[in-house]
Amino acid sequence: MTLRPFLRPFLRPFLRTVLLTVAATAVVFAATALLPGDASDVRGAGRATEQERADERDRLGLDRPALVRHLDWLYGAVRGDLGRSLVSGRAVGDLLAERLPATAVLVACSLAVTAVFTALALGVTFLRGGRGGAAATGLAAVPQSVHAAVLGTVLAGILGWLPAVSLLPPGGSPFDAPRALVLPALTLALPSAAYATALLRGTLLDTLRRPHVDDARMRGLPPGLVLVRHVLPFLLVPALRVTALVAGGLMAGTAVVETMFGYPGTGSLLVSAVAVRDVPVVQAAALAPVVVLLLCMLVADRLDARAAVRPAGRAGRADVGGSPAVPAAAGGRA
Repeated sequence: MTLRPFLRPFLRPFLRTVLLTVAATAVVFAATALLPGDASDVRGAGRATEQERADERDRLGLDRPALVRHLDWLYGAVRGDLGRSLVSGRAVGDLLAERLPATAVLVACSLAVTAVFTALALGVTFLRGGRGGAAATGLAAVPQSVHAAVLGTVLAGILGWLPAVSLLPPGGSPFDAPRALVLPALTLALPSAAYATALLRGTLLDTLRRPHVDDARMRGLPPGLVLVRHVLPFLLVPALRVTALVAGGLMAGTAVVETMFGYPGTGSLLVSAVAVRDVPVVQAAALAPVVVLLLCMLVADRLDARAAVRPAGRAGRADVGGSPAVPAAAGGRA
């Protein structure tokens, strides 16, 4: 009896996450199935006869109904079997395990750079009393491929500081060639930082207009103390949600960035698999950013209640001479 109330808040978000994951696999499978051609065309290299292509489709199981193939893959995925590549014959799990560490390092570095850039932009907005920061909205609207082209041209082509293309082999460690991480990480981080800044700037401006912030400033508190005690607690909940969105966006963005810079991660694996209609690889590689995004959102939702209450308690403490600060109820707004 004591376990059910504890699990109830987690059960519905967890079921929603599972259903969205299954729906995402169906969308990816349908989108790939609608593309012209299939893996038998690639294996035949355009020279196979109709009978040879039919035999190849039968061997690969491509002659079965699409729904049956998808349900079969889904059943195997639940059991931990992601199937085999229709082109190379290798286990899809091995292909992902070979490339996932490189993508994880790239996303982690990009997320760290995003956090630094976002903090700097919001810090400037705070110090200027809410002015500035409009450039972030424009930067967030620029396509990722444009960021990649500009950064690659300047840092690799003109200045020659960084390699334009990663020379890491699939399965290689990014730490063996850390310079190969810089361009992909910056390309992912710049639009993500602009997006995060644009989302959090409104909350920051709303917080700066709250009476307790004006009261703290009039009492002569240093800007750093005002920021830590009276502003940052109100940004915590929105920051959790933005972090979840950015983390999933970074994973999704790896498909473009890794392909452009020749980085051997799951994103480039996804693009190459789509090109040859390798459906099991496409489904597994596309599932990675979806799972990351949904799990991050699940964690953010569970932390929402605590993060919304605790800052209010902190903000409600006296800072100077026992003077009261913002009431606890004000901390509930995100």
